[in-house]
Amino acid sequence: MKNTIYLVDDEASIQKLVGHWTKNLWNYSFQAFTTGKEFLTEFEKAQPDLVLLDIMLPDVDGLELLKKIKAVNPDLPVIMLSAQGNVDVAIESLHLGAFDYISKPIEHEKLGKAINNAITNYNLNNQIKELKQNLTQRYSFENIISTDPKMQDVFELVARVLDNDITVLIHGESGTGKELIAKAIHFNGNRKNNPFVIVNCASIPHELLESELFGHEKGAFTGAHQRKIGKFELANGGTIFLDEVGDLEMSLQAKILRVIQEKEFERVGGNELIKTDVRIISATNKDLKKAVMENKFREDLYYRLNSFPIYLPALRERKNDIVALTEHFISLANKKLNKNVKGLSKRALRLFYDYDWPGNIRELENTIERCVILTDEETIDVDVLPPHIKSGDTSMLPNVENLFDKNAPIIPFETLKEQAIKHALEVTENNIVEAAKKLKIGRATLYRLMEKYNIKKV
Repeated sequence: MKNTIYLVDDEASIQKLVGHWTKNLWNYSFQAFTTGKEFLTEFEKAQPDLVLLDIMLPDVDGLELLKKIKAVNPDLPVIMLSAQGNVDVAIESLHLGAFDYISKPIEHEKLGKAINNAITNYNLNNQIKELKQNLTQRYSFENIISTDPKMQDVFELVARVLDNDITVLIHGESGTGKELIAKAIHFNGNRKNNPFVIVNCASIPHELLESELFGHEKGAFTGAHQRKIGKFELANGGTIFLDEVGDLEMSLQAKILRVIQEKEFERVGGNELIKTDVRIISATNKDLKKAVMENKFREDLYYRLNSFPIYLPALRERKNDIVALTEHFISLANKKLNKNVKGLSKRALRLFYDYDWPGNIRELENTIERCVILTDEETIDVDVLPPHIKSGDTSMLPNVENLFDKNAPIIPFETLKEQAIKHALEVTENNIVEAAKKLKIGRATLYRLMEKYNIKKV
């Protein structure tokens, strides 16, 4: 779609010349107006991407018209045109928000460059606005799917920390959505227009993590061929999210503590103190209090990070959300895979409720996508569920009563136990935890029986 330029100038020769340039040479859509009133009437209906505005108009002062344009759309670029060549007028127009000021007679090359810069800047700003709006919508509370009271309590806590800089520690198992909550805090808070920087403390090798966090100077170590800006520096004015913070080494914990307390740090191999204004949100699936007691995590840092704790319940603790989450993930998978799956069968939904979801929401999302790929029906049924979930379907088990018909031979008890274990391991794909659960015995008991019957993983 072409960008649109409005020209407001009462000189017919200017209208003809600029119209020719914009339409034929620069490939813009163009519309000319002779008076300010004529322009404002059209401006109320549709706004252009750029206004070329003459200062001397027959019915209104160009600077007054500039003020009205900026009152409606402060970001709209306006280039002032004038035959006066008055420096004071040029300065005043720029103070009022004009993008540029060009004297008449108009030079083709100068005007073309000014228009190109103005529209490029305007389009870029609009893209940034749209991106920020999309991010805010994506990470708003409304887009974090939950109807469970436990999660409503989480949303209440999140709402209370949006517009202050208190450090937040999000506790929860892997896959519960800790990063999503961190983004909701940032993109709905007073730092939403500034950077949100993620550091996964578990995925970066310990010897590189210090440089990743604080940056390094050229020559700080072998391979440091140039200065590197660290995440704390990149996040200045915004938020840094320290995921899996429980994996930080003690030496780095001390440096994080200094950033929190002094709001400053040094790059690796450097002496310059760098000031930073960042909000710190951390997340962990570990028991940091236990780590403190075991001297694996600094107590002073723990209390600094844990100023405002938020606990995210596991999916097995909020099973009221399974239906809503399932519908949401089916919708996403349909769009991604161009399919039209309507939902789960009653049997499949029952199994979803019975399953404990150790991988939490992430596992549920992956499972739904797998099922949507596999099914050729409008409904996801038991046949396309993963074996470890399908194994909970008692309707698929043989009729046990038939095994004990009075005319059937007696099966030794030890044989029954051995076959039950082999069957459980096959159905659960050697998942010892799940097999023990389905057999309703402890893991230690299962291991002991496997050794007794010389059963290897199938």
